[in-house]
Amino acid sequence: MSFAQVYTRSVVGLHAPKVIIEVHLSQGLPALTIVGLPEAAVRESKDRVRSAILNSGFQFPNRRLTINLAPADLPKDGARLDLPIAIGILAASDQLDPDVLSGFEFIGELALNGNLRQVTGSLAVARAIKAEGLAATSTSSNEQPLSEQRPREALTSVKLIVPIDNGAEASRVEGVEILGAQSLKAVCDHLQSLANPSAHYESLGIVTPSPTPQHMGYQVDLADVKGQHHARRALEIAAAGGHSILFTGPPGSGKTLMASRLPTILPDLSDEDALEVASTYSVADSDYDYGARPFRQVHHTISAVALVGGGSRPKPGEITLANKGVLFLDELPEFDRTVLEVLRQPLEAKQITISRANSQMTFPANFQLVAAMNPCPCGYDGDTSGRCRCRPEQIKRYQDKLSGPLLDRIDLHITVPALPIADLQNAQAGETSEQVRVRVAAAHKNQMQRQQKVNNELSPSEIDKYIQLGESEQQLLQLAQQRLNLSARGYHRVLRVARTIADLADSVDITSVHVSEALSYRSK
Repeated sequence: MSFAQVYTRSVVGLHAPKVIIEVHLSQGLPALTIVGLPEAAVRESKDRVRSAILNSGFQFPNRRLTINLAPADLPKDGARLDLPIAIGILAASDQLDPDVLSGFEFIGELALNGNLRQVTGSLAVARAIKAEGLAATSTSSNEQPLSEQRPREALTSVKLIVPIDNGAEASRVEGVEILGAQSLKAVCDHLQSLANPSAHYESLGIVTPSPTPQHMGYQVDLADVKGQHHARRALEIAAAGGHSILFTGPPGSGKTLMASRLPTILPDLSDEDALEVASTYSVADSDYDYGARPFRQVHHTISAVALVGGGSRPKPGEITLANKGVLFLDELPEFDRTVLEVLRQPLEAKQITISRANSQMTFPANFQLVAAMNPCPCGYDGDTSGRCRCRPEQIKRYQDKLSGPLLDRIDLHITVPALPIADLQNAQAGETSEQVRVRVAAAHKNQMQRQQKVNNELSPSEIDKYIQLGESEQQLLQLAQQRLNLSARGYHRVLRVARTIADLADSVDITSVHVSEALSYRSK
């Protein structure tokens, strides 16, 4: 046979569309041509594949080889296509039985000696295979979904063969059978064992995921924060309702310390959310502690593209890597103003759409923004010691680096005073992250039962439905609107925060006490 088809996946953004590799052997001078919009790493695969096939004990066909990557208009990058290209060449040259390739998908980079190396995006590939299997099941049958009938069995007949180093990651996706291989020879042995069961060939074992702890054990704890009861309370409210928060205070007052503890009091990620986060980090080729809330702390020299994502072929930025977690911007006024302004739309929409001439990508950006700043350039404006020497125009110029629309999108504005050394020495340890997380999780559960989302994600129409105020609370807000010049957005954010405060108090109704506390966090 001189023709073979092999199935694999490309990774475009956070998605993994299917790619069909067609290999054709024909008469003519020996040559190897790859068509179908391959990028540099894919074009270079022909040299890796040739050496890997020879060093695995097979023959490289001494004929004209044409390899088509379909669909032709889909960009293909990375070295993950090495393994399927090699399998296609061996099948087209009758060194493998092409009939056994059905039901398999392959990804993996080949070393020159035939070993398989780890690739990026294996989790995204496994999730795409599962999604296709579920879609096929739902369209072909009206019965109960297989995911409910057989939670740990295969939801699709497609098996995914990956490098052994990708096995643990890809096997996190339930319902997809993952086979981890050490080398091209091991993959071929497995396929030949299916074609000829009577012969002695090694078969690949199914990779099973390692158990995930019930909740993550973080290296830091909220008990490290002494004093600062007002700021700790605001941090708990932010965690319970998914609200953004801005800390303002002098150097050394604990702003960064508290910001880094926010993930430790957030509710545990659901299985689907953990997979979504892990898939993003897999595509970005970045380390991720599975199941933990992301915490991304970026430097003020970051560019707008690095923050929100972009490039000629759009890739996720920091706000996507912080999805379902925390994005921390320290020294907020030191950021370029144009960089900060690109956060305005993602803070509202919880996603970012990046458009280019030849492509458009939408990335998730459901993060909690935590920012910190000093009150003035020297950092000591308002300090009782009187050490601040900044002129009023300097302070105004410094604070004006933050636009009103951006500040209006931040729910909680907290002043963090410096603590005297005596208070630090004598202060008792505060509540631990575990103790606070219990209350946060209870409030979060109330929100899920009531509206299936956290309070910060409520739309204006949902606010009217789920947040009802009494007459005294309405009068209080009207007075506050006159005093604080609240915009419509600011008004809605106060309502969301008040709803969260009521949830923490396990109160069905929102009282004037809850509204008053919510208003106290709108100082800016």
